[in-house]
Amino acid sequence: MAAAVMPGRCRCGRDPCGALCLLLTYLSVGYADYVVLTHVLPQPGFRGSLWCPFHAVAFNLVVLLLLASHGRAVLADPGVVPLPATAIDFSDLRSGAPRSDEDWTVCNRCETYRPPRAHHCRVCHRCVRRMDHHCPWINNCVGELNQKYFIQFLFYTGLASLYAVGLVLAAWLRPADRSPVGTAAGMGGDISESRFQTAHCIVLLVESVLFGAFVTVIFYDQVMSIITDETPLEQIRDRVLKEASREATRSRKPKLALLREVFGRGFVICWFFPCNCSAPAGTGPAYSYLPNYDV
Repeated sequence: MAAAVMPGRCRCGRDPCGALCLLLTYLSVGYADYVVLTHVLPQPGFRGSLWCPFHAVAFNLVVLLLLASHGRAVLADPGVVPLPATAIDFSDLRSGAPRSDEDWTVCNRCETYRPPRAHHCRVCHRCVRRMDHHCPWINNCVGELNQKYFIQFLFYTGLASLYAVGLVLAAWLRPADRSPVGTAAGMGGDISESRFQTAHCIVLLVESVLFGAFVTVIFYDQVMSIITDETPLEQIRDRVLKEASREATRSRKPKLALLREVFGRGFVICWFFPCNCSAPAGTGPAYSYLPNYDV
């Protein structure tokens, strides 16, 4: 007997590792913004020119988009499958009743029906539609409904890292003021403060390179999983089970159509903003009476 499924959204559970990663993310972003505004832009290479306020506004705009995308990825429902209103009668699993929807399965952990391509998260203890992975940096699963915001977070993190590296290198390589006034000011400057400023710039440079390389790799994996229409969990499953026949028979959609399923069907420029720019295609999976009982 199929049980009716409760509608509504339910958030995943949280773990201490995810909370620590969230704190580390905000501290790293805050430190980068502090160093850029306090120790990089006031250097002689930028000080006194129009580039100083321009870079201050531009860098903080990137940071704002980074934090907005991260916040949406953290707070958004990744696509948690609702729990049934009543307990599932597992005696039906052994019945000889005909099955018409072969891709629907039953999760034996949270005891609920789950749609095609949904997987169970061992951290959240729930099934998530088109689950990619559980990311501690957003303390949430990356799934069908928040993958767009996660990719935006990766993009703006990489952009902020590249921007910070460029500002530090420009401040070091750009010639300072060689006028007598500038020379006298430099002679009278505090040497210890200059070393302190240089140390902050070095730490920012190392942080930006490490985070930039890290998010670039993940960003590439995310985009490839979209255009190949296969999540990492499905790739592992296909390698283990050697489902070459299933891969050959799966209908492939155009790559642009697959990208639009995640980022929206509006203008491409809207993909860069963490907001719902267009209504999702279709009405989504309907949770009602489901006939398949494959565990």
